[in-house]
Amino acid sequence: MVEPTCSGSMIDQAKPDWKEPVPGFKYLEEEISVSPEFQYEKLRACGLEPSVFGTDADPAFFIGLAIQAGITSGISAEGNINMLQGLTMHKRPVLGQELVISGEILSVSEVPRGLRVETDVGFLSTAGDRVISARRISLKPSQDAISTKSGAGKRPASLISDVKELSMGEIVELTPQAVKDYSVEGNSIHYEEEAAARAGFRAPIIGGGMGVHYLTHAIWSRKSPTFFDADIFFRRPIFWDEKLRIAISNPELVSQTKMAVVKDSQSDLKIGTEMVLKMIEWD
Repeated sequence: MVEPTCSGSMIDQAKPDWKEPVPGFKYLEEEISVSPEFQYEKLRACGLEPSVFGTDADPAFFIGLAIQAGITSGISAEGNINMLQGLTMHKRPVLGQELVISGEILSVSEVPRGLRVETDVGFLSTAGDRVISARRISLKPSQDAISTKSGAGKRPASLISDVKELSMGEIVELTPQAVKDYSVEGNSIHYEEEAAARAGFRAPIIGGGMGVHYLTHAIWSRKSPTFFDADIFFRRPIFWDEKLRIAISNPELVSQTKMAVVKDSQSDLKIGTEMVLKMIEWD
């Protein structure tokens, strides 16, 4: 069983035999669990209170674990950019619970900036029931990529027309050290300035899953849901030294509630990550 308490199971990014992503590629099946110690360490790095989740594993972790499942199977994540993330919690994942990874690449298409890759990764109980589904569309840039605004393919329209109409939370201040403490090996644009610069960023950017922790934490701060199905859009890179606010369209957190991680810079509010809770259920 692989427990995500360190980067020991990660594959060296210098590995010469990375596999090219192709439709139908199956990930290696392995058992993983999220330990209480791991959750505490990573949520504290985000500046979040881990006790909000009780004995539940924060579903946001499974975004990164799905990516790491690809790495373990030989699909490099280096330089890849997460664009759209589907996240479904079929049942509450429990800290320390053994889950089996079942993943597949669904489609690969060429775009001006490289490859647009769609994957589906399920985290199953030992009885075979899906606990978490993590669906993802990402950009794998090519070395000779054409730099255009629409170079990664068609982007869905924004969920939120005016961010100022949402209820805003307190400011969260990211720091380079906090982002390094959260990040694990696998995509150095999240923790190395040189790698981020090569990818065209002014500084390292947080991983998609790190940003989603702020949204799931806001949900669990109200009450632990029994089910949710969400679509998450990564609109702008969030740099490791930025100030953030969590914005919510409906504080009751009913189905179709929109949430966002908002970049707060000199009173200029721009959406970094947005999420719609397509469906959410409570006890």
